[in-house]
Amino acid sequence: MYIAQEESFGPVMVISKFKNGDVDGVLQRANATEYGLASGVFTKDISKALYISEKLEAGTVFINTYNKTDVAAPFGGFKLSGFGKDLGKLSPSLISCLSVLINERST
Repeated sequence: MYIAQEESFGPVMVISKFKNGDVDGVLQRANATEYGLASGVFTKDISKALYISEKLEAGTVFINTYNKTDVAAPFGGFKLSGFGKDLGKLSPSLISCLSVLINERST
């Protein structure tokens, strides 16, 4: 799907169906792009969310939320989505994982 492979800047969210339990297939599809600025994972299973966030090739991975960041935090993308990390104190070659933001909801 073209829209899932391009780097869109706007209010766009691609929601894809997948077979129950096919996490590796989802990761393969998610990483099959030339870009990797940000991604989001929505699930009730926090262990699964953390596993997926480690495998996604994206500069920022949001869990159960999207685009909620501290403007002072370093950010940047993977692949063709930018060069290094903006606001980072370390060399871009030393940064392998930025952060995982977890939005806990109270019920």
